[in-house]
Amino acid sequence: MERKVIELDQGWDYMQKGITKLKRILEGSVEQFNSEEYMMLYTTIYNMCTQKPPHDYSQQLYDKYKDSFEEYISSTVLPAIREKHDEFMLRELVKRWGNHKLMVRWLSRFFHYLDRYFIARRSLPALNEVGLTCFRSLVYTEISAKARNAVIVLIDKEREGEQIDKALLKNVLDIFVEIGMGQMDCYEQDFEAPMLEDTGVYYSHKASSWILDDSCPAYMLKSEECLKKERDRVAHYLHSSSEAKLVEKVQHELLVNFSTQLLEKENSGCRALLRDDKVDDLSRMYRLYHKIPKGLDPVATIFKQVLIMYFSQHITAEGMLLVQQAEDAASNQVILGFDYSQVLIRKVIELHDKYLAYVSDCFQNHTLFHKAMKEAFEIFCNKTVGGSPSAELLATFCDNILKKGGSEKLSDEAIEDILEKVVKLLAYISDKDLFAEFYRKKLARRLLFERSANEEHEKSILTKLKQQCGGQFTSKMEGMVTDLTLAKDNQNEFENYLSNNPNAHPGIDLSVNVLTTGFWPSYKSSDLNLPSEMVRGVQVFKEFYDTKSKHRKLTWIYSLGSCQLIGNFEAKKIEMVVSTYQAAILLLFNTSDRLSYSEIMTQSNLGHEDLVRLLHSLSCAKYKILIKEPISKTVSPNDIFEFNPKFTDRMRRIKIPLPVVDERKKVVEDVDKDRRYAIDAAIVRIMKSRKVLGHQQLVSECVEQLSRMFKPDIKAIKKRMEDLIARDYLERDKENANLFRYLA
Repeated sequence: MERKVIELDQGWDYMQKGITKLKRILEGSVEQFNSEEYMMLYTTIYNMCTQKPPHDYSQQLYDKYKDSFEEYISSTVLPAIREKHDEFMLRELVKRWGNHKLMVRWLSRFFHYLDRYFIARRSLPALNEVGLTCFRSLVYTEISAKARNAVIVLIDKEREGEQIDKALLKNVLDIFVEIGMGQMDCYEQDFEAPMLEDTGVYYSHKASSWILDDSCPAYMLKSEECLKKERDRVAHYLHSSSEAKLVEKVQHELLVNFSTQLLEKENSGCRALLRDDKVDDLSRMYRLYHKIPKGLDPVATIFKQVLIMYFSQHITAEGMLLVQQAEDAASNQVILGFDYSQVLIRKVIELHDKYLAYVSDCFQNHTLFHKAMKEAFEIFCNKTVGGSPSAELLATFCDNILKKGGSEKLSDEAIEDILEKVVKLLAYISDKDLFAEFYRKKLARRLLFERSANEEHEKSILTKLKQQCGGQFTSKMEGMVTDLTLAKDNQNEFENYLSNNPNAHPGIDLSVNVLTTGFWPSYKSSDLNLPSEMVRGVQVFKEFYDTKSKHRKLTWIYSLGSCQLIGNFEAKKIEMVVSTYQAAILLLFNTSDRLSYSEIMTQSNLGHEDLVRLLHSLSCAKYKILIKEPISKTVSPNDIFEFNPKFTDRMRRIKIPLPVVDERKKVVEDVDKDRRYAIDAAIVRIMKSRKVLGHQQLVSECVEQLSRMFKPDIKAIKKRMEDLIARDYLERDKENANLFRYLA
């Protein structure tokens, strides 16, 4: 049976009744659609769309669907919104938007057949999209600016501490998001951009007031609280995509724009926080500023540089104060009665610990702060104090820690901790090679004179130095320690040799350390005329050593030797610990009662400089073993010396020290000589690989290679280059004097 045709007017009249009922429901009627009504409305649309042409009214129904929304919006929705203002307008807007979405849902069900076939075939906007577009073009376009302004007013009220309806703002802002139908353009352009602009103005006013009235910590507290509240704002009603932009805006107005003024506050800025150990405030400063993206905001980079500058300047200022105090102590050392170098290094260690804690705890080990700290410590860690370079002071400090009785009693753990910190300080010292030479000199004395307090600590610091500066830095020192171990074995073999060869006994107790020349510092070797008692010992040891190796030459370093002599004084016998030189002089008085200065020089074969020091220690110092004529506090070539039989001391064993010799000059000379070799090697190494190189580039690469051990002088590099040219390792280009060629 053929289906009866439904004409457009007839069918639409029926649909109008359904739409009118839907409008009543939206306006608050308690009516509801039953299933029969729903099916009749759906079926009417279905029948009108499936009739044969010219009775297929799909296009007309699609148009009337849109007209239904436009008529309802124009007659009901817009008038209802227009008559309200501010927060009441927002509530009406939220209500009408909710009703509109409900109307779209119901009508799109009634007209669903259009969506399935007609719209799909014609590639037209879907029913849901048509409904939302109607609201956007008629309501949103007119109302969005007023709604945005009302929302911003409420946000500013909340910033001032007033209570607002956050759920309402959430619903309003959802309209800005949903009206974009999958795009964020409406939210970003119509609401977010003006909201961010208002935020900037709001916090700019606040910051201008706070920066004048508040201390730096108070300002930062307020800033941190504001940032927290803005993030909460996003969580409660703003879209999540706004968080980064909003936070950046607040950071810019509160933190970036006023960074310099904030840091330079006289009594509460960065300097004061560092000075007063305000760890919490420094941590807050870091928390606030490290989140500002350096790449996105150049001003943030400027702030970081300012912060680093203050951090660096503060450490430098405090470190230089320590240096000045040490300088003052050096000039008054006798009065003050303490070793200024030890005090200085300990103070520097304390200072380093303090600021390292800042970097670690407050600034989260950020590389910028590590760099700032390094630059600051390098400034005053390379100062000369009391004529001593910092490398020498550090080596002396280590010597005091490691030798017997050199420092206050410290536990093994405390010593290890100090050694660890000393090695960290070494990283800031430019002349590491100078430290190595001073340290090697002092290590040699500790090892040779058995002054080292603990062998494990000696090995431990060498391990730390090796890790810090490389194997080449400690190779000679490690060789020295190994030498002493081998020397003990060698001494045991010598004693066994004497036991097995009674006729070879030297007549004295003799202990000899055989050392490798390349490992140890260079020592003065003189042709001392040994007393007969000692000559026999030297011969016996040489005979023993020839049985072990005939290919090695023994060079005796008498200046490092020590002897124990028994002095037969009238009061009592006293055992005297003296150097080999002192012993040689004293033993001359076994055969002569009086000797002139020249006679002692002739018989001992010692030079004037050494002899003056030795005779002074025996006749003018604390222990006057010899009597000098004429009596004075200085030794001259016209003096006469004789044994002092009346000498006595409350101790039965005394050590007669030699006047201290300042070895600084010789150490510096040795290091300068080594540096010349190092510069030569670096230049040759670079030129051998590059063959041809410009003057400036050669100097730069040479500095870069050598800077790990010392800061090379540019003039010295140029001088070595000229020397290598003279020795035919390099030549200048004939056409370009600034170009060098490798020859060797």
